[in-house]
Amino acid sequence: MQATLEQRALKVSILVTLVVSSLGVTFGLLAGSQSILFDGVFSTIDAAMSGLSLVVARLAIREASQRFQHGYWHLEPLVAALNGAILMLLCFYAFLNAAQGLMEGGRELNFDIAIAYAVVVAITCYTMVIYQKRLNRRADSEFVRIDIQGWLMAALITTALLLGFAIALLLQDTAWAHLTRYIDSLLLMVLTVCFMPVPLGIVRRAMREIFLMAPSEVDREVHAAMAPVMAREGLLTYYSHVAKSGRGHFIEIHIVTTPEFGQGQGIAVLDEIREQISAGLSIPPEKRWFTVAFTANERWA
Repeated sequence: MQATLEQRALKVSILVTLVVSSLGVTFGLLAGSQSILFDGVFSTIDAAMSGLSLVVARLAIREASQRFQHGYWHLEPLVAALNGAILMLLCFYAFLNAAQGLMEGGRELNFDIAIAYAVVVAITCYTMVIYQKRLNRRADSEFVRIDIQGWLMAALITTALLLGFAIALLLQDTAWAHLTRYIDSLLLMVLTVCFMPVPLGIVRRAMREIFLMAPSEVDREVHAAMAPVMAREGLLTYYSHVAKSGRGHFIEIHIVTTPEFGQGQGIAVLDEIREQISAGLSIPPEKRWFTVAFTANERWA
């Protein structure tokens, strides 16, 4: 069910993004606006990354294969990192273009066309944010969460463009009319600086997973689940290792016992301990690679 919702959200996002990107490129050329063109190119890249996310989302729910014996979860942070890196480069390139535009004396715009574009696209973007947030309450997908950030970023960019164009339109018949030439470049520069933290955050989270850095909340949960088991069963100590890769969580626990532990009870007592630990974890079984090993020799732990 969650996978179906995730794929539906990404498919709708790709379709709407393609519409928005075509509007951005068309209206940007008609209005002579670099900031609208930036919005259109941003949407085009976003559509391409959503398509790649859809492919990986389908792979992630597949069973492990002989070639990928740990499944396909590791592809998710790679795609997220690529997405964030491309958006960072796009923002940096747009900032340089905006700076160049200011140094060249700005440019004349058709503000009527620009405002019409901004109104339509802003409404579309906010609608997508609301739609995907509601759907992701059930899907709980990192890909959809990143896509929501992209739509919110686009919505805020377009809203800022709308305000800037509206102000410029009001200034056209005043003594400040000469400043309207700089509105487009100034808006683009401010927007790229303000929204650079979004792709930076995406890359930072993805790199934590690529480098298999232990997620603190999962680590705390494992220790909390182990505490009552250790006390109840009289086990000596344990060593745990956790990592997150996409929607998958890798949890390894090595328990050190006395040489006499479990004598006369067989393998059943070990499986019972595994069940007790598993019951203390909130991560669903289908989203974790869970291993509990037992040894009486600490060097094997």
